[in-house]
Amino acid sequence: MRWHRVSVEDKHISMTRLSSVPKQTTAPFGGLLRWAGLSAAAGLMLGAWPAAAEDKIENRVAIFSALDKVTATIRKLEVPIGETVEFGALKVTPRVCYSRPPTVQPKTTSFVEVEEVQLDGTQTRIFGGWMFAQSPGLNAVEHPVFDVWLTDCAAPRNAVAQQQMPPAAAEGAQEGVAPDAYDAYDAYDAQADQPRRRIRR
Repeated sequence: MRWHRVSVEDKHISMTRLSSVPKQTTAPFGGLLRWAGLSAAAGLMLGAWPAAAEDKIENRVAIFSALDKVTATIRKLEVPIGETVEFGALKVTPRVCYSRPPTVQPKTTSFVEVEEVQLDGTQTRIFGGWMFAQSPGLNAVEHPVFDVWLTDCAAPRNAVAQQQMPPAAAEGAQEGVAPDAYDAYDAYDAQADQPRRRIRR
């Protein structure tokens, strides 16, 4: 048997059964608690929405490091988006370059196309995909003489790119970026957000 209230009168203890307490006394408080919980959850959801939209910054310039293995020289390449720069026999063209605000975990990516100029003047595509500044060896240019990797992005645009990135995707498609090329970016984007485990040796 459950008891709800204990009162002391003239040194005698009397108890009132829970079933005798009117239900109306507890209903308003339960309703207020439920309303407060829903309001707090809605506030958290609304507060998190702008943060997701500002997670990625679109930039106008992609910055690369290029290595000549014959002369052992490294050159810094600052290439505007959509333009091409030559390094030896290679032509490097960035299509998009994304970075993050300084308040979150850094992640710099660029969709790059690299072509090699042959001796007869023809050009051969040797690379077309995403480069990751935080993981330069993940998707680098494979060439016996030259190495090219992404180091940074510069000149951010006024508007922050949305997560769905429809403007960049449309622009990239017009410039020759395959539609499914963004799948590799999405996979790396999800993997980079996961906490890394430290391996004990």
